[in-house]
Amino acid sequence: MPEKTLKSFDDILNAVKDKTPRRVVVAAAQDDAVLETVRGAREQKIAEFTLIGDIDKIKTTAHRLSVNLDGVTIIHEPDNRRAAYRAAALVSSGQGDVLMKGLITTADLLRAVLDKEVGLRTGRVLSHIAVYELPGFQRLLMITDGGMNIAPALQEKADIIQNSVQLANVLGISPAKVAILAAVEVVNPDMPATLDAAALTKMADRGQIRGAVVDGPLAFDNAVSLEAASHKGIISPVAGFADILVTPDIEAGNILGKSLVYAAKGKMAGLILGAAKPVVVTSRADTYEAKLMSIALGVLLS
Repeated sequence: MPEKTLKSFDDILNAVKDKTPRRVVVAAAQDDAVLETVRGAREQKIAEFTLIGDIDKIKTTAHRLSVNLDGVTIIHEPDNRRAAYRAAALVSSGQGDVLMKGLITTADLLRAVLDKEVGLRTGRVLSHIAVYELPGFQRLLMITDGGMNIAPALQEKADIIQNSVQLANVLGISPAKVAILAAVEVVNPDMPATLDAAALTKMADRGQIRGAVVDGPLAFDNAVSLEAASHKGIISPVAGFADILVTPDIEAGNILGKSLVYAAKGKMAGLILGAAKPVVVTSRADTYEAKLMSIALGVLLS
């Protein structure tokens, strides 16, 4: 854990700068956005890179964008799926610390991650976590899972929480305060999300989820606003102070996350957790800063 709690993206950048460089291995690296992010990460001394992909396209793209590839390892593999497997194998064998998606589908990259021979399997559920820096917030806020698990069952939600707690601890947050989100704050047998929330809360009480204080069901307002929680008479160590928001399904997580970026003007970084090493999977719609911060987050976790 860092000496202090990291409360902003600048804190994360400062925590990884000028340390022993970690190596990020990019699968199918012949992509404008990827190479621009590589340039930024190297300039800020966040990481070093191994680029796997079509070497001619990588060099042509880099020349067009004025990206200096001196000192960057490039491995020629024009087939994107094979590039993913080679990238996963390098990270799995210890020749890389973070795996990153390039010009390839997320599904193809994850097939390599889950490969029994060369992949990064751990037996845990893979899950996506998004970290947000929000105007007016004095802390980072994490949301899971708006990117991978469509409708996670109870045990999968427990694994998703455990994955997210690992990242929170690396950010200096311990114990992490985890809010299990639902539409209401009471258990309602007609609303399965509230039943899962109650079960997850008790699982944490009994030590089945470690390193976190878990409470739910909580509505979004009660999770992040102490005033809202007090107004409803909710007494909870999590209400108003949540570090991690666990959504009931991928739709809720995706909508909430994008709302924080596009309506609340938040900044976002994301990772896939649960593999043996961090996996950076960014969207083409993500900003340059989001891609750069996702790499920094992966480097910090590695």
